[in-house]
Amino acid sequence: MIKVENLAKRFGGFYAVNDASLEIETGSITGLIGPNGAGKTTLFNVIAGVHEPSAGRVLLDGEDITGLPPHALFNRGLLRTFQIAHEFSTMTVRENLMMVPPNQAGERLWDAWFSPGKVRAEEAEIRKKADEVIEFLEIPQVADELAGNLSGGQKKLLELGRTMMVDAKIVFLDEVGAGVNRTLLNTIGDAILRLNKERGYTFCMIEHDMDFIGRLCDPVICMAEGTVLAKGTIDEIKSNEQVIEAYLGTGLKNKTPQEQKDNTQAEATT
Repeated sequence: MIKVENLAKRFGGFYAVNDASLEIETGSITGLIGPNGAGKTTLFNVIAGVHEPSAGRVLLDGEDITGLPPHALFNRGLLRTFQIAHEFSTMTVRENLMMVPPNQAGERLWDAWFSPGKVRAEEAEIRKKADEVIEFLEIPQVADELAGNLSGGQKKLLELGRTMMVDAKIVFLDEVGAGVNRTLLNTIGDAILRLNKERGYTFCMIEHDMDFIGRLCDPVICMAEGTVLAKGTIDEIKSNEQVIEAYLGTGLKNKTPQEQKDNTQAEATT
C-alpha cells in the first residue's frame, strides 16, 4: 500500500531522515522501532504531508503522493495520530467524533439556511456512526464527557476512534501506547487488531513497548540514524546484532553467551 523510495528530510545541515526506503503491505500491522532520534516521527511527518521531503518519493497504491498536504491525503484515506493527543478539549467525546467527516452540509451557509432538514438528517447519521464507534471502543461511559477531562489512554482511544469516522485505508499511529496504563493499552491493542481483521485497516505504528509491538506487529522495521536498519519478525529484530548495536551501543561480537543473552533481553525491554 505504501512504498517509500530513498526518502530524505534535511533540517539545515542535519538529515533527520536519510535515504530511507521501506514498504508497508496492504492489510498488515507494521511496527516501526528505533532509538530516540532515529527519524521515526520525521518519517511519519513526511509520509503524512506535514513536511515536504528533501529527496525521494512516497507512493500510495502506486500513486505518487509526495508532498501532498495532510488534508489531501486525508481524502485519500491516509490518516495519522500523534504521540500527544490532539483532541478538542471543550467538546464531548461524541462531538469530537462527529467533527471528523468532511464536507458536512451544516458547514455550508446555504444548506444551514435553506435546507435545515438535510442538515438534521445528515447530523443524525453522523451521530449514529459516532455512537457505533464509541460502542466498538467500549467507552460509552465517557461519550458525553469533555475530551479534555479524559485520561491519556482514553484520549489515545478517542484518536483511534476518529480514524473510524471516515473510510481509512492506512493509519499511522505515533506511540499510541505512550503514557497509557496496561489495562487501557490492552484495550487499544484489541481495538487495533479488530480494525485490522474485521475492517481491513492497514496500520503502521511507532512504539517503544516491545511486548506491545510483538503482540500486534508483523513485520517490524527498525530505524537508526535516519535510515532503515533492519526488517523482519519481532524475534528476528530482537536477535539482530545491528539493532542491538543501535539501541545499546554495543554488538555481540567477542561477548560470552551469557553476555549475549543479557544484551538481547535488555534490548527487548528498551
